[in-house]
Amino acid sequence: MSFLKKLKEKFKSEESEQVSDKYKDGLSKTRNSFSGKINDLVARYRKVDEDFFEDLEEILISADVGVSTVMDLIDELKMEVKRQNIKDTAQVKEVISEKLVEIYQGEDDDVVEGLNIQENQLSVILFVGVNGVGKTTTIGKMANKLKEEGKSVVLAAGDTFRAGAIEQLEVWGQRADVEVIKHSEGSDPAAVIYDGIQAAKSRKADVLLCDTAGRLQNKVNLMNELTKVKRTIEKEIPGAPHEVLLVLDATTGQNAMSQAKTFSQATDVSGIVLTKLDGTAKGGIVLAIRNELQIPVKFVGLGEKITDLQPFDANAFVYGLFADMLEDDVQ
Repeated sequence: MSFLKKLKEKFKSEESEQVSDKYKDGLSKTRNSFSGKINDLVARYRKVDEDFFEDLEEILISADVGVSTVMDLIDELKMEVKRQNIKDTAQVKEVISEKLVEIYQGEDDDVVEGLNIQENQLSVILFVGVNGVGKTTTIGKMANKLKEEGKSVVLAAGDTFRAGAIEQLEVWGQRADVEVIKHSEGSDPAAVIYDGIQAAKSRKADVLLCDTAGRLQNKVNLMNELTKVKRTIEKEIPGAPHEVLLVLDATTGQNAMSQAKTFSQATDVSGIVLTKLDGTAKGGIVLAIRNELQIPVKFVGLGEKITDLQPFDANAFVYGLFADMLEDDVQ
């Protein structure tokens, strides 16, 4: 069975269909741009030659897959085309879809990286990222998701510098019906997180979600502050934080990559949350982040509703990218 057919079969059950529909809808901008260009490319070329690969390279770079990831992918494709003795350009679509999943997941084709939630003890998740990427909104959506899974959640309003950040988190706390621990604006973030930990422990909560500031223009101070917050958490709960999730805005493309590098140097980023994936035609940034930084994308934002934060699934992502082709080609 071909890879695209396998992909289509994988998302046939009702539960899987809901996941694939969210990705299909959420990736419509990237897909319309990406699939359209791939289809045009296949229609333009009769045979798979060097010019075909050069044009394919341009399409992948324009989807923000990232130059070094594209080079790796093109090399892999050339080898696979040679190995399978593919002459027809239409067959290359199949190989592209397979290689995109491989780039993300390696050999393990069903990996969906979840959160590192501790059993029978408080799990602390620290959110980092620059202002404007949707960090506070993501925390609200994550609180709602965890609550729906039956976990008790507390939020700590550690972004004490951005005007309105505390109030914004409070609004999300009310929506998700979870408690928010806060101090006044301008207070010490580490002290807020400390109080958050004490409150979460006394309430026997399962998960503490911590907001942090994101003033990248004041980089040295920000990174020192994050280090201090992290030390405070480690002192109170050895082995914590259990996750450091970096929130990136997919619409900023390669700029998100440079933010990821900066934050990775300051804290041990364990996963990425990529917001606003539904608002960009450059969804290939998911692959660039994974391939070039070796950090898993754990969640993606596929819409504005409180339920639109989805665990990242590489198969569903590629399905979303190729959905139109699947409808056309795979009967």
